[in-house]
Amino acid sequence: MKIYKSKIGTGLVIFIALIFGISAYPIIQEGIWEGLLPMPLIIIFIVYLFTQMFYSIEGNILKVKCGFLMNTSFEISRITKITETNNPINAPAASLDRLAIAFDNYDSVVISPKQKYDFIEHLIKINPKIVVTLKSKKGQPIIKI
Repeated sequence: MKIYKSKIGTGLVIFIALIFGISAYPIIQEGIWEGLLPMPLIIIFIVYLFTQMFYSIEGNILKVKCGFLMNTSFEISRITKITETNNPINAPAASLDRLAIAFDNYDSVVISPKQKYDFIEHLIKINPKIVVTLKSKKGQPIIKI
């Protein structure tokens, strides 16, 4: 079994920190200190999710895990396409540098493995029929593997 941790995007962390800062500012200004009590719990929950988000490949199975919220398995032989995306949709991905993985029955999952190219190579070794579309460095599509 090979485990690929989720990439944690700096932009996403900054965005979350800004949300907390903006939310905390009026509470602090008004001196309503008990209003800050849930914030450490929420921060601990987010850190837990970010550190417990990973993708593993075991035989012909791709497992996507996001803490206790998601634990899903997919057959790698069903993967038809992998596309690079920055789509901010809700996904088990801690970065906006994401991969959209499409399956034969029109299901899909969006993830953000830290070692993206190693992850793709590993999947292709198992299923060489996967069509991969990556963006070039300047954001111009398309590199197809």
